[in-house]
Amino acid sequence: MAQVLEFKLPDLGEGLTEAEIVRWLVQVGDVVTVDQPVVEVETAKAMVEVPCPYGGVITARFGEEGTELPVGAPLLTVAVGEPAAGGGTADSGTGHAAAAGTADADTARTEGSGNVLVGYGTSQAPARRRRVRPAQPGGSGTGTPKSPNGDGRTPGTLNGNGRASEAVHGQVAAVEAVREPVRTPQSADRHAAAGGRAAASDTVDGPVPVISPLVRRLARENGLDLRELTGSGPDGLILRADVEYALRAAAAQGRTAAAQPSVAPHPRTARDRVQAPAAAQAPAITVPGEHRTPLKGVRGAVADKLSRSRREIPDATCWVDADATELMRARAAMNAAGGPKVSLIALLARICTAALARFPELNATVDTEAREIVRFDHVHLGFAAQTDRGLVVPVVRDAHARDAESLTAEFARLTEAGRAGTLTPAELTGGTFTLNNYGVFGVDGSTPILNHPEAAMLGVGRIVPKPWVHEGELAVRQVVQLSLTFDHRVCDGGVAGGFLRYVADCVEQPAVLLRTL
Repeated sequence: MAQVLEFKLPDLGEGLTEAEIVRWLVQVGDVVTVDQPVVEVETAKAMVEVPCPYGGVITARFGEEGTELPVGAPLLTVAVGEPAAGGGTADSGTGHAAAAGTADADTARTEGSGNVLVGYGTSQAPARRRRVRPAQPGGSGTGTPKSPNGDGRTPGTLNGNGRASEAVHGQVAAVEAVREPVRTPQSADRHAAAGGRAAASDTVDGPVPVISPLVRRLARENGLDLRELTGSGPDGLILRADVEYALRAAAAQGRTAAAQPSVAPHPRTARDRVQAPAAAQAPAITVPGEHRTPLKGVRGAVADKLSRSRREIPDATCWVDADATELMRARAAMNAAGGPKVSLIALLARICTAALARFPELNATVDTEAREIVRFDHVHLGFAAQTDRGLVVPVVRDAHARDAESLTAEFARLTEAGRAGTLTPAELTGGTFTLNNYGVFGVDGSTPILNHPEAAMLGVGRIVPKPWVHEGELAVRQVVQLSLTFDHRVCDGGVAGGFLRYVADCVEQPAVLLRTL
């Protein structure tokens, strides 16, 4: 007996609620092993290959390339278990039948999975099973699953030649029927006629097909009735894009009420959205002098995180000018001595970690639910990097344990990965403190918004020649403005000022760092 297991889009990282399918790495009928990458998705933070926690035969895929799915939505189904009898399967994304490959006992096991996915165990296969009831023509969808070829074989089994049975398609359809809301007898007839998949425009009686609480909140805050929408996700699932489409359409309707009908256009069905080019999915709002860009992807993720930071964290900023002439000379001397070159940001990072060792209050976060301040022994140093995809904050793990050369190499590696769009969620999360070198943009100062949930951020402006009193004489020196933005809940101004003054002292006299070695 083969068991059909459903693999849902896992939680790929901190704060991610959805991902876009970029490229399928498997076809329906392919044999996959445990932890084999099956799809490449793009989140608001990075491009990620998603490994499957099950081994077996792919029986269905959900979503075409370019489709955006929320976390928790079905990605694919896998038939696992002992080989039995059968024929072919169907790809839910294309509707075409496909031959299945061979599945043996090794590929059917999930033991020893190494790529941990949130919501999926890695030591053994999930114990729960679905009770499936296929939809029957003219009925409520209850009864015993029937083989599509009428030979009485149990759906979801494999034949002796190792090919997935057509009955697997029947079981997949039954699983979908359980996942969908209750349908009317008329819609059940259409469901059976379509080979087990109801049209996206079917009348739905029962719960509104929404997974994401963000979608519900967006609709609620804008007075939108979700029951009036037709979802474009798998099985009519309502996505955030559907709600945003309806809101844009309603807004455009209001602005052009004199020339347009009074009824707002309905969101397109899943089939329309798949066939239409990406640019056509968001309707153009033809208002003179106004241009609209969807707030999504990296820009949307940044907007959400910054809004949350400003909403939750009572931040304050202090700043000081420092003479960086000696720091620049020290770096030039280090690079002239031979060996790997040392970057300026690496030296600033080394100063940061030394300052955090003296003022650990700033290497912290606030647990708002427990009303506790959480301090960290380690320093995972984030740094702001501008890329073609937008602003990202890669994280240098254990920065406190690295020397200047190691920090230089890691900064270079993460920066290159950010530009290539290959940073993983693990490389973009878990920071405890951020270094923001906005001087690369040619500005002196800034009052940045904290990288939630971190408690502090050091800002570094451009280093430029300026008049400066040095040893009692007016001279032209290399001057930089340093700023510290901090969460006032974790410390008072004395700690913040002490931290920033120590950083400035190290910039002006790099020999101060020798005391910490």
